[in-house]
Amino acid sequence: MSTPAHLPAEPTPARPHLTVRHGGTVTDRLVEANRRYAADFQDPGMGAAPVLHVAVVACMDARLDLHAALGLELGDCHTIRNAGGVVTDDAIRSLTISQRALGTRSVILIHHTSCGLESLTEDFRQELEQEVGQRPAWAVESFKDVDQDVRQSMQRVRTSPFLPHTDDVRGFVFDVTTGLLREIDPAT
Repeated sequence: MSTPAHLPAEPTPARPHLTVRHGGTVTDRLVEANRRYAADFQDPGMGAAPVLHVAVVACMDARLDLHAALGLELGDCHTIRNAGGVVTDDAIRSLTISQRALGTRSVILIHHTSCGLESLTEDFRQELEQEVGQRPAWAVESFKDVDQDVRQSMQRVRTSPFLPHTDDVRGFVFDVTTGLLREIDPAT
Protein backbone atom coordinates (compact mmCIF):
# COMPACT_ATOMS: atom_id res chain seq x y z
CA MET A 1 0.00 0.00 0.00
CA SER A 2 2.80 2.43 0.80
CA THR A 3 4.49 4.12 -2.09
CA PRO A 4 7.88 5.71 -1.51
CA ALA A 5 8.17 9.24 -2.77
CA HIS A 6 10.72 9.30 -5.56
CA LEU A 7 11.93 12.81 -6.14
CA PRO A 8 14.45 13.87 -8.73
CA ALA A 9 17.87 14.63 -7.29
CA GLU A 10 17.97 17.88 -9.22
CA PRO A 11 15.23 20.00 -10.76
CA THR A 12 14.40 19.71 -14.43
CA PRO A 13 16.19 22.12 -16.79
CA ALA A 14 12.92 24.06 -17.10
CA ARG A 15 13.09 24.89 -13.37
CA PRO A 16 16.68 26.04 -12.69
CA HIS A 17 15.40 28.38 -9.94
CA LEU A 18 15.02 25.28 -7.74
CA THR A 19 18.70 24.31 -7.93
CA VAL A 20 20.60 24.08 -4.64
CA ARG A 21 24.35 24.54 -4.85
CA HIS A 22 25.31 21.53 -2.73
CA GLY A 23 22.54 19.04 -3.48
CA GLY A 24 20.09 18.79 -0.63
CA THR A 25 16.49 17.78 -0.30
CA VAL A 26 13.52 19.15 -2.17
CA THR A 27 12.69 21.14 0.98
CA ASP A 28 16.19 22.65 0.93
CA ARG A 29 15.61 23.72 -2.68
CA LEU A 30 12.26 25.28 -1.80
CA VAL A 31 13.70 27.15 1.19
CA GLU A 32 16.48 28.48 -1.05
CA ALA A 33 13.87 29.57 -3.62
CA ASN A 34 12.05 31.37 -0.81
CA ARG A 35 15.23 33.24 0.12
CA ARG A 36 15.50 34.51 -3.47
CA TYR A 37 11.80 35.44 -3.43
CA ALA A 38 12.09 37.26 -0.10
CA ALA A 39 15.09 39.26 -1.33
CA ASP A 40 12.78 41.23 -3.65
CA PHE A 41 9.59 40.89 -1.60
CA GLN A 42 7.64 44.00 -0.76
CA ASP A 43 4.77 43.94 1.72
CA PRO A 44 1.64 44.24 -0.42
CA GLY A 45 -0.05 46.12 2.42
CA MET A 46 -3.25 44.12 2.38
CA GLY A 47 -5.29 42.40 5.03
CA ALA A 48 -6.39 38.76 5.23
CA ALA A 49 -9.88 39.41 3.85
CA PRO A 50 -10.03 38.59 0.14
CA VAL A 51 -10.74 41.52 -2.15
CA LEU A 52 -13.32 39.59 -4.23
CA HIS A 53 -15.10 38.16 -1.16
CA VAL A 54 -14.85 34.65 -2.57
CA ALA A 55 -13.55 31.35 -1.25
CA VAL A 56 -12.46 28.60 -3.62
CA VAL A 57 -12.51 24.97 -2.48
CA ALA A 58 -10.45 22.82 -4.84
CA CYS A 59 -8.48 19.63 -5.15
CA MET A 60 -4.84 19.66 -4.09
CA ASP A 61 -3.81 18.13 -7.44
CA ALA A 62 -0.55 19.70 -8.63
CA ARG A 63 -1.96 20.19 -12.14
CA LEU A 64 -4.39 22.89 -10.94
CA ASP A 65 -2.91 26.38 -10.93
CA LEU A 66 -6.02 28.04 -9.56
CA HIS A 67 -4.83 31.63 -9.67
CA ALA A 68 -3.84 31.33 -13.32
CA ALA A 69 -6.92 29.32 -14.30
CA LEU A 70 -9.30 31.82 -12.69
CA GLY A 71 -7.37 35.01 -13.48
CA LEU A 72 -6.81 35.75 -9.79
CA GLU A 73 -4.20 37.95 -8.20
CA LEU A 74 -2.67 37.82 -4.73
CA GLY A 75 -5.32 38.82 -2.20
CA ASP A 76 -8.34 38.11 -4.42
CA CYS A 77 -9.63 34.94 -2.74
CA HIS A 78 -9.30 32.38 -0.01
CA THR A 79 -8.14 29.03 -1.33
CA ILE A 80 -9.02 25.84 0.54
CA ARG A 81 -7.47 22.69 -0.92
CA ASN A 82 -7.67 19.03 -0.06
CA ALA A 83 -7.70 15.64 -1.77
CA GLY A 84 -10.57 15.77 -4.25
CA GLY A 85 -11.70 19.29 -3.35
CA VAL A 86 -14.34 17.59 -1.22
CA VAL A 87 -16.35 19.66 1.25
CA THR A 88 -15.39 17.94 4.50
CA ASP A 89 -15.87 19.13 8.09
CA ASP A 90 -12.49 20.83 7.87
CA ALA A 91 -13.47 22.60 4.63
CA ILE A 92 -16.66 23.79 6.37
CA ARG A 93 -14.48 25.00 9.25
CA SER A 94 -12.33 27.05 6.87
CA LEU A 95 -15.36 28.37 4.95
CA THR A 96 -17.03 29.38 8.22
CA ILE A 97 -13.98 31.38 9.30
CA SER A 98 -13.69 32.82 5.78
CA GLN A 99 -17.30 34.01 5.79
CA ARG A 100 -17.89 34.96 9.41
CA ALA A 101 -14.49 36.48 10.26
CA LEU A 102 -13.19 37.65 6.88
CA GLY A 103 -16.22 38.64 4.83
CA THR A 104 -16.45 36.18 1.96
CA ARG A 105 -19.89 35.72 0.44
CA SER A 106 -19.36 33.47 -2.58
CA VAL A 107 -18.09 29.89 -2.76
CA ILE A 108 -16.64 28.22 -5.84
CA LEU A 109 -16.03 24.46 -5.76
CA ILE A 110 -13.58 22.94 -8.23
CA HIS A 111 -13.07 19.23 -8.78
CA HIS A 112 -11.23 17.96 -11.87
CA THR A 113 -11.00 15.21 -14.44
CA SER A 114 -8.68 12.25 -13.81
CA CYS A 115 -8.76 12.72 -10.04
CA GLY A 116 -6.86 10.22 -7.93
CA LEU A 117 -9.86 9.83 -5.61
CA GLU A 118 -11.72 8.12 -8.46
CA SER A 119 -9.33 5.16 -8.16
CA LEU A 120 -9.48 4.83 -4.37
CA THR A 121 -12.14 3.26 -2.17
CA GLU A 122 -12.87 3.35 1.52
CA ASP A 123 -10.74 0.16 1.67
CA PHE A 124 -7.81 2.59 1.78
CA ARG A 125 -8.67 3.23 5.45
CA GLN A 126 -8.63 -0.49 6.22
CA GLU A 127 -5.28 -0.87 4.48
CA LEU A 128 -3.91 1.98 6.60
CA GLU A 129 -5.24 0.34 9.72
CA GLN A 130 -3.53 -2.93 8.81
CA GLU A 131 -0.27 -1.15 8.08
CA VAL A 132 -0.05 1.22 11.04
CA GLY A 133 -2.36 -0.38 13.59
CA GLN A 134 -4.84 2.48 13.77
CA ARG A 135 -7.82 3.29 11.56
CA PRO A 136 -8.02 6.94 10.51
CA ALA A 137 -10.98 8.88 11.87
CA TRP A 138 -11.48 10.57 8.51
CA ALA A 139 -13.27 9.22 5.44
CA VAL A 140 -11.41 8.86 2.17
CA GLU A 141 -14.33 10.56 0.35
CA SER A 142 -13.57 8.64 -2.84
CA PHE A 143 -16.01 8.86 -5.73
CA LYS A 144 -16.73 7.37 -9.15
CA ASP A 145 -18.79 10.24 -10.63
CA VAL A 146 -17.03 13.61 -10.40
CA ASP A 147 -20.18 15.56 -11.37
CA GLN A 148 -22.18 13.91 -8.59
CA ASP A 149 -19.41 14.57 -6.09
CA VAL A 150 -19.46 18.27 -7.00
CA ARG A 151 -23.24 18.25 -6.44
CA GLN A 152 -22.75 16.60 -3.05
CA SER A 153 -20.15 19.20 -2.08
CA MET A 154 -22.45 22.04 -3.17
CA GLN A 155 -25.22 20.54 -1.04
CA ARG A 156 -22.93 20.28 1.98
CA VAL A 157 -22.11 23.98 1.68
CA ARG A 158 -25.72 25.03 1.11
CA THR A 159 -27.02 23.09 4.11
CA SER A 160 -24.31 23.92 6.64
CA PRO A 161 -25.81 25.75 9.61
CA PHE A 162 -22.46 27.49 10.16
CA LEU A 163 -22.37 29.31 6.81
CA PRO A 164 -24.49 32.47 6.58
CA HIS A 165 -23.89 32.98 2.84
CA THR A 166 -25.06 30.00 0.79
CA ASP A 167 -26.93 31.68 -2.05
CA ASP A 168 -23.85 32.03 -4.33
CA VAL A 169 -22.37 28.52 -4.32
CA ARG A 170 -21.29 27.17 -7.71
CA GLY A 171 -19.48 23.99 -8.66
CA PHE A 172 -17.20 23.14 -11.56
CA VAL A 173 -15.09 20.38 -13.03
CA PHE A 174 -11.69 21.51 -14.34
CA ASP A 175 -10.53 19.55 -17.39
CA VAL A 176 -6.83 18.81 -16.83
CA THR A 177 -6.23 18.38 -20.58
CA THR A 178 -7.92 21.58 -21.83
CA GLY A 179 -7.79 23.88 -18.80
CA LEU A 180 -11.51 24.65 -19.12
CA LEU A 181 -14.07 24.70 -16.35
CA ARG A 182 -17.40 22.94 -16.87
CA GLU A 183 -20.17 24.13 -14.57
CA ILE A 184 -22.22 21.50 -12.77
CA ASP A 185 -25.97 21.95 -12.48
CA PRO A 186 -26.83 21.26 -8.84
CA ALA A 187 -30.28 19.91 -9.74
CA THR A 188 -29.30 17.26 -12.27
